[in-house]
Amino acid sequence: MVKLDVIATRGGDGGETSLGDGARVRKDALRVEAYGTVDEANAAIGLLRLHLAGDAEADAMLGRIQNDLFDLGADLCVPGTGPDRLRVTDDQCARLDAELAAMNAAIPPLRSFVLPGGSAGAAHAHLARTVVRRAERLAVALAAEEAVNPAVVRYLNRLSDHLFVLSRRLNGNGARDVTWQPGATRQG
Repeated sequence: MVKLDVIATRGGDGGETSLGDGARVRKDALRVEAYGTVDEANAAIGLLRLHLAGDAEADAMLGRIQNDLFDLGADLCVPGTGPDRLRVTDDQCARLDAELAAMNAAIPPLRSFVLPGGSAGAAHAHLARTVVRRAERLAVALAAEEAVNPAVVRYLNRLSDHLFVLSRRLNGNGARDVTWQPGATRQG
């Protein structure tokens, strides 16, 4: 059980923060950037959930994803390995794969690249997707310097695909997708 009595600890006033193992690091450390961007992605998904218009299935998927992202942030927040640490698992990645495949089965193949838009839900899904991609890039950069659970990168990669397919589902299974018109063929 988590109990937080004091929120403003003032411990970060000097530009440092504590990792989950108690180590103090600068707030602009790559690890902090990575899990901070995961937190940003979680907030973007929270906004997306406000635009689901009673879509209980999508809301349930996104609720599970938000909890997964908290797990993922905790994973990134505690460097090193050990059985006592909360880690993202391949089971969580497999669940995303299954949800993604189920959604995609009902959507016609793309004939063009898709621009963010169509519906408010789809636009918010695209915004969340781009934040997840940034978190993925930061996790990859961190993994080049320090040990990172490989499931973290897999999960973020899969999640961005999941959000893309969800955006198409929220656009009437692709019927209201806004498609890219290359410059040479664009009118106006």
